[in-house]
Amino acid sequence: MKAISIQRFGSPDVLAAVDLPVPAPAAGQVLIATEAVGVGGVDTLIRSGALAAYGFQEGHIPGSEVAGTVTAVGDGVDASWTGLRVWGFTGTGGGYVEQAVVPVERILPLPSGLSAAAAVTLGSSGAVAHFGLRHAHFVPGETVLVRGAAGGIGIMAVQLAARGGAAAVAVTTSSAERGERLRRLGATHVLDRSGDGGEEAPAGYDVIIDVVAGEDMPSFFDRLNPNGRMVAVGAVAGQPPADFGTKIMAAFQKSMSFAAFSAATVTPADLSAVRSEQFAAAGRGEIEAVVHEVLPLDEAVSAHQKMDAGEVFGRIVLTP
Repeated sequence: MKAISIQRFGSPDVLAAVDLPVPAPAAGQVLIATEAVGVGGVDTLIRSGALAAYGFQEGHIPGSEVAGTVTAVGDGVDASWTGLRVWGFTGTGGGYVEQAVVPVERILPLPSGLSAAAAVTLGSSGAVAHFGLRHAHFVPGETVLVRGAAGGIGIMAVQLAARGGAAAVAVTTSSAERGERLRRLGATHVLDRSGDGGEEAPAGYDVIIDVVAGEDMPSFFDRLNPNGRMVAVGAVAGQPPADFGTKIMAAFQKSMSFAAFSAATVTPADLSAVRSEQFAAAGRGEIEAVVHEVLPLDEAVSAHQKMDAGEVFGRIVLTP
């Protein structure tokens, strides 16, 4: 079968197509003939070598979520899964393939009205946005700022905050065109990347969902209201400064808080419940899966180039 491998860490052209044997599902696993593969920000970080310290090695196959049809099951797996269209989470890699093995507890059946491309656009991003807002203790009537709102997680955070009754949903983004698209998805105020914007934008926010992190993250503590909460759900711009917490301590009397959130801390059952609900909502047209572009699997280099250039609004999907 065809797969995409990271031959060495570096720029997108280190990705290459390789031929591998079709894997056999082990006990507790299923084999999925992939129709769609999601391209995530973490894939580009792994490819660049930024996460090598976490054990990723050259030869790694990126990709964490796929959708397609179950073609075989391992020991202990109900045979009725065979032939069903499903979404599956492969973990930190193993998704850029024609045939993917996935633990059965990490798959979900797809509603008939949901495409494979929509499923891999919503599956991880929607869950991170949902639980990120929960981690921030967001409640209706509060003001929310989504920093880095044009990616999959940011787009879902905007939609979920708006659906959840936020008094305002501000976004940071790189262009007016993206801002208008985010307004159609529920944003009420569009700011530039530094958090500046129109005069009608809130002076402060109760919740900030940060997908970006990086050197500029501490400046956004200045935009939190008293008792405000910032939750980092990503770090597409890299790690924040080592001393970023001094900003919180300097504003001690505002009782602000910061937290990081990873979906790895949520039980598979809770993740599945939220994903099933979101898949159904998308099938009914209540939330939108924003697919930037669908490319063949062997154009993974192009997909990563677009990601690195910041051209992507939503998610790029690869199709074997």
